Amino acid sequence: MKAIGYRAAGAADTLEIFDADRPEVRPRDLLVEVKGVSVNPVDVKLRAAVQPEGGPRVLGFDAAGVVVEVGDEVTGYAVGDGVFYAGDVIRAGTNAAFHAVDERIVGRKPASLGFAEAAGLPLTTITAWEMLFESFRLSEGGGTGGTLLVLGGAGGVGSILIQLAKALTGLMVIATASRPETQDWVRKMGADHVVDHRGDLAAQVAELGLTPTYVAALTATDQHWPAIIELIAPRGQIALIDDPETLDIKPAKPKALSIHWEFMFTRSMFQTEDIGAQRDLLNRVSEMIDASRLRSTVTERAGRLSVEALRAAHLRQESGRVIGKQVLDGF
Repeated sequence: MKAIGYRAAGAADTLEIFDADRPEVRPRDLLVEVKGVSVNPVDVKLRAAVQPEGGPRVLGFDAAGVVVEVGDEVTGYAVGDGVFYAGDVIRAGTNAAFHAVDERIVGRKPASLGFAEAAGLPLTTITAWEMLFESFRLSEGGGTGGTLLVLGGAGGVGSILIQLAKALTGLMVIATASRPETQDWVRKMGADHVVDHRGDLAAQVAELGLTPTYVAALTATDQHWPAIIELIAPRGQIALIDDPETLDIKPAKPKALSIHWEFMFTRSMFQTEDIGAQRDLLNRVSEMIDASRLRSTVTERAGRLSVEALRAAHLRQESGRVIGKQVLDGF
């Protein structure tokens, strides 16, 4: 089969196309014919910094496609089913014609979306859902009277996090965005207020008369850390997903703040007992998409999967100016 990967860590031009064997199907696996993929920050981080072992590494985590084979122990899916999912960081990725994935982290593709459009949702949706309902320990319908600050609201995770918070909780949502187009976008996603993360965050939030109990730090956490500590309510909750070189948590002690890491690959990496929670939440979100309670976060359709198109998508991702998600059709 065709696949795109890299043999040595480096720039986007290290990506190349090559022939690979079809993946081996494990007992709980689905073999999926990939019909849509998306690009996430994790793709460019791995390509730039992590050396492959034992041959080229295929990146890509989000995918949507059609099941063409099922493992002996699969119970939830059958050949011909349309699915979408975010994959597993310790297995080969989705930038390939076919991909093997554990059925317990796979959801049914929203019927109202095409494959590429559906591929823009899983990784960011799982991340956002786990932040809200596991890191912050909110319950559906909870949070009334509270405020959530989303740092980096126009990115992939921010775009769906804002929507989930407005659809499933009673939280007021403040999103940060610095350009007119990103400010318009987060309002479209449902943000109640918008502040500019290039300015004085704490002062802007104070001017709104709000004190966030929850902060989703999606980007540049180390840069914004002093402002987060200043603006958050005592006993507030902070969840982060980026990779600050250092983070001094001592200033969080006087307010008795809770700090959470969110990493959506944890369940699949460690085969946790509740791994099926990701299948369940993806199926829930699929239903919400089809009921028009959530909307697509895709803003860039980059054509068919090819070396040239994927390199260009990586470069756009590295620019830090991607709004929402960018997706590609399969080979």
